[in-house]
Amino acid sequence: MRTDSDIRRDIEAELTWDPDIDATDIAVSVKEGVATLAGFVRSYTQKWEAERIAKRVAGVRAVANDIEVRLPTGMDRPDPDIARDAVAKLKAELPYSSDLIKMVVKNGWLTLEGDVEWEYQRSRAEAAVRRVQGIKGVSNLITLKPKLQPVEIKTKIQEALRRHAELDAQRITVDVNGSEVTLRGTVKSWAEKEEAERAAWRAPGVTTVNNLIAVDWA
Repeated sequence: MRTDSDIRRDIEAELTWDPDIDATDIAVSVKEGVATLAGFVRSYTQKWEAERIAKRVAGVRAVANDIEVRLPTGMDRPDPDIARDAVAKLKAELPYSSDLIKMVVKNGWLTLEGDVEWEYQRSRAEAAVRRVQGIKGVSNLITLKPKLQPVEIKTKIQEALRRHAELDAQRITVDVNGSEVTLRGTVKSWAEKEEAERAAWRAPGVTTVNNLIAVDWA
C-alpha cells in the first residue's frame, strides 16, 4: 500500500520531468489517494497535461485539478480570434463531421456543443481545440446519438476488452442499459481502469460510461 507522501513525491517528480510543463508554480497535495493540483500554469495545455500526468501515477485514485491558467503578458486574444482558430483546427481534424459541432467562446473559455455518433469524434474535437493559442479552458458538451441495440453494444465492448493484452477481461463485467454502460471489477492500475473505459467509449452508440472498476494495488 503506497502512502500519500509517496504518491505526492512521485507526482511532483513526474511534473518536473515532463519538458512540456513548467511545474514551478504547481502545488501537489494527496489525501487518501486523492491528488489535488493547485497553483497556475501559462496555458490550458499545461493544465490538461498536469492532470494526465497525475492520473497515471501509481496509487492515485482521483484527481482534483484546481490549477488556474494565467496567460503570459500579451498572450490574451479576443474571443472571435480564438473561435476562428478553433473552427479551422476542428475542420482539419474532423473534415467530415465538423459541421455537426458548434462552439461558443467567452472570456477565453471554449464550449463545444452538438451531436455526433462516435466517441472518437467527441474526444478528437476536444483535442483539436485544446492547443489554440489564448484558450483558458474547454467544456465538452458534445452528446452522442445511439444507433445500436444494447446487446450489440455489450458484445462489442466485451470483444474489445478481450483484445487488449494489458487488460484481464475476465475481471471486468459489462452491463448495458440502453446506451449507458457500467463497468465493474478490479484492475491493477489507474491506467488499466482508464484503458477499459476507453474501450467502452469506442463502441458506437455509447452515450454514458459509469466506470466503477476498483483499483487493487496489492
